[in-house]
Amino acid sequence: MATVVPDKASKEKKKQQVEQMFDNISPYYDFLNHLLSFGIDIIWRNKAIAHLKQDQPQILLDVATGTADFAIQAMKLKPRKIIGVDISAGMLEKGIIKIRKKGLQDRINLQQADSEDLPFADGHFDAAMVAFGVRNFENLDKGLSEIHRVLKPGGKLAVLEFSQPPKFPVRQLYKLYFMHVLPAVGRLVSKNSRAYDYLPESVYAFPSGKDFENRLELAGFVSPRTQRLTFGIASVYTGIKK
Repeated sequence: MATVVPDKASKEKKKQQVEQMFDNISPYYDFLNHLLSFGIDIIWRNKAIAHLKQDQPQILLDVATGTADFAIQAMKLKPRKIIGVDISAGMLEKGIIKIRKKGLQDRINLQQADSEDLPFADGHFDAAMVAFGVRNFENLDKGLSEIHRVLKPGGKLAVLEFSQPPKFPVRQLYKLYFMHVLPAVGRLVSKNSRAYDYLPESVYAFPSGKDFENRLELAGFVSPRTQRLTFGIASVYTGIKK
């Protein structure tokens, strides 16, 4: 997997660049997320959450939680506790406000943490989930291994991520939108010249489909599965800790 960073001119590591990028775009993130996906991102999250329903997780980890949309939607699983972690303080600040408005502060806890060095004991969580976050790991294999470490045996991971549609004409239309329209709108609204160029670049560099299933297996997960969503624009990946 080629390393794609938000700012090619910066000498900082990807981790620091991602943190700064999300701090900068946090005021516009939710609006742009729903606008640029035409609201389908909400449906995609529900599809990912559905993969955890039969497991009935009581303690759930949301990695790269951002503004906590995924964590809030996952409350339909009726867990006792959801812990969301993210490296961006700006994104977490927005998430905490949303959680308080919904009166969920006793059930959802957000904290700043590195996905590649999770501050939790081995086998602490019943399940884990990540939405549109694994692309931003500086070291994908290390991040997946950390999630595997903090899961209980039999615990499931559900990953929602952008992927590349395999068939004509959706593949061509998707590329046109993702490489040209999306960055232009993102720059206009967020005033950030690189964040929405980084998004499609990171998607095209990401090991999707079977390649990502292989990375899950390398991290120790068994029975990896892929569910393509909306012609393959996004995918849900699942794996189980043996």
